[in-house]
Formats: sequence, C-alpha cells, structure tokens
Amino acid sequence: MRTRLRMRPLHAALTSAATTVGITVALVATGTLSMAQGRTGQGAQELGDPDYGVCRGVDAHCYHDWGNFDTTKGFKVLLYTRTAGPRHANLGPVLATGMNPPLTDANVVQKAVLKLGADNGFQVDYTEDVSQLASPANLFKYNAVIFYSTSRDALDDAAQTSLRQYVRGAGGFVGVHNAFGTEYNWPWYEGLLGNANFYDHGPAQPGTVETVDRRDVSTKSLPSKWNFSDEWYNLVPAPTRVRVLANVDESTLAKGVTGNYNHPGHGENHPVAWCQYYDGGRAWLTTLGHDAKDFSTDGSFAGAAEFPKLLLGGIESAMGKTPFCK
Repeated sequence: MRTRLRMRPLHAALTSAATTVGITVALVATGTLSMAQGRTGQGAQELGDPDYGVCRGVDAHCYHDWGNFDTTKGFKVLLYTRTAGPRHANLGPVLATGMNPPLTDANVVQKAVLKLGADNGFQVDYTEDVSQLASPANLFKYNAVIFYSTSRDALDDAAQTSLRQYVRGAGGFVGVHNAFGTEYNWPWYEGLLGNANFYDHGPAQPGTVETVDRRDVSTKSLPSKWNFSDEWYNLVPAPTRVRVLANVDESTLAKGVTGNYNHPGHGENHPVAWCQYYDGGRAWLTTLGHDAKDFSTDGSFAGAAEFPKLLLGGIESAMGKTPFCK
C-alpha cells in the first residue's frame, strides 16, 4: 500500500507531462499554436486560438445556403461607417441619421464605395445610424455589409443580434481597416474578423504588399507585388484558419514595424488581407485603407490603382457575385 501511495505523485506528474506534450503537438499540427515560423525573438509569438463556438475556416461546409438571397434581383451592399471612438479622416464629417444622408467632398470613403458600385453593377446604401442595423430583416436586403473604419462600440445590443443572425443566414461581411478597432469586447465579432484584432501600428509609411494568393478571385487582378502606404496594423490575436491573400513585406518598411505599444510586428508573415467562412456566412477582411488618397486617380499615390481593385474583389466575393475564398 505504501509503495502505491509513493508512486502516485510520480505517476500524476508523468501523466500531466504527457498530456501537455500531446496537446502542444496537436495545437502545432492544426495551426492553432504558432511557433513563429521557426523564428526566435523575431516577430510576434502568436499563442493560442480562442474557440468562438462556431464553424469557421476555409471549408465551404461552414456556409449556410438557406435561400435568403435572390441574386436574380441584382446585388446590393450596406456601407456602415459609424465611429464611437477615433475617426479616420477619409470618412469625412459624421453623417446625419437615417439612410443615405447628404455627403460632402470630405466623405471620401462613402463616395468611393458608391462609385465602385455604380461602375460594377451593384447598389450601395450607406449609414452611420445604428438603428438601421437593428433588424435582421433589414440586413437581409443586402448581399454584404461593409464595416469601413468603424471604431469602438459602434453597435448596440439590437444591432449586435441583428448582425449575428444575418451572418448565420449566409450574409456577407467585409471588414476594412479600423473595423479591426471595433467591438473589442465581443468575442463573436473577433472571430468574424478571422480571430484577429487591432493592437497597434508603426509609423504610417510606404511598403510593399505581396499578393500571396493570386488564385483567389478577389486578388487575381493584382500584381504579385505592389507599393502602398498605410499604418500597417499589428494584430493580437493574429488570424488563424483563414486564407491569407496578401502580406506586407516588413523589410520594406524603412521606419520599422514596431508599434506605438511595442508590438514587434509579425516577421515574415504579416497579413493585410484574408478571407474565411464564419458561422454560416462569408467574411472578407483587410487591414488596409487608412488614407484618403487610397482612391485617388491622378497617379500621385502609390497603390491607389491596386487598392480599389482589392476592395472591389473582396466586396464582390463576399456578396456572392463571384466565387468566394477560392
């Protein structure tokens, strides 16, 4: 009896160690635990992968094709730019309540998305009025909902519920730039972003975007490399189980990648655009889109020809006008 009692602590320790090793191996194998691509002390160590309790990833079985959208009637998107915190200059002045209020020349994003729609055969409604998102029935009028540089708590309880039901019913979601600085305390939304959230960014500066997946319909019209200027978001967590479409080459960032809160960057794999199926719907994401000149047409801003193509490809694929995440 004494021998058995003396052996129990050793047996428990060995069992615990074996379990820990087994879990670690499983996490690495599934991509849940990143070993920073073999780098030590270079780039962020992305540890862990929150479980959002939904089907997500690049498997189309996560998509709920329940017949909520009749594409024979054409395509329509809702652009949402409400800010409850910092407001990017390219959004212009705060919009009046209601749907499609008057715009000024400073409302660059809204006018640019309207032009994308007019030039490419889809309708665009826009709003910053959260009450317009209060009903899933209202959202189901749109093939995709675009959050462009929203910030902080941009949704109330009714809008949160509505967005979740819309996505679950096969809705399309496009998150652009500071959509990653939105709804920080809502885990489901973090999952919608691909298991990603804005942490900080280094200096706004030029860099080289690498189109790492040119097979995808949203990126096939882009060159393999193109110059662009942005804030180059650092992410915590960083996306998992997604199809990465584009990275920034950190070696081209002359002012460095370390953020204002000391995030060290992502090393060789710094994603700036990706897609995934999530909880029944489609989600296409990009951290790019900071500058009002992103949509300029005079050739004065590097990447202004490529960024609208990237955004258009994401919108069209998220709303089902073109194949998604393939």
